[in-house]
Amino acid sequence: AMLFMSIPAPAERSGPDNQILDRCIRQIAGGDREGLATLYQLTRSAIYGFALSILKNVDDAEDITQDTFVQIYRAAEQYRSRQKPMAWMLTIARNLALNRMKDRGRTLPMEAPDLSALDRQSQVTPEDRLVLESLLSLLGEQERQIVTLHALTGLKHREIAQLLGLPLSTVLSKYHRGMKKLQKAWKEAQ
Repeated sequence: AMLFMSIPAPAERSGPDNQILDRCIRQIAGGDREGLATLYQLTRSAIYGFALSILKNVDDAEDITQDTFVQIYRAAEQYRSRQKPMAWMLTIARNLALNRMKDRGRTLPMEAPDLSALDRQSQVTPEDRLVLESLLSLLGEQERQIVTLHALTGLKHREIAQLLGLPLSTVLSKYHRGMKKLQKAWKEAQ
């Protein structure tokens, strides 16, 4: 099935259960690697997708995803549950991604996204790759991050606004604008 087609309608969208994620983070804080494995399984795609939406480079996004889980492992004892574990993890990923960009002395890359490494991932079909490439190239930076966060993590628009430090009205308008662009591109591709 196509990635674009598999994005659930807003009413159905939900990320991993916060209580389960909180429990995993508590297990990690207690030194339990099983908790880390479960957390990784439940949230890897969301963290990877978010990192990719910022960096537009598959290899960098993979690195940041791994680094995020290392940071989660190290910081688990400091985590205080406010029923927002996904926002906490995505904040770590965002900070790592922004640091990666700063270290390379660049803002967002202007070149076309490098998606060649996706071919090595058996779960990604050529159709998924094309849709992802379209997502990255058609949308502006904030649109890309907002659409990706909403589609992959189940975060509400208000939570995305807090995470990205944007007004809620901006998040809503950029989300709707981004979705219109994707829908138009999808219709034209049919």
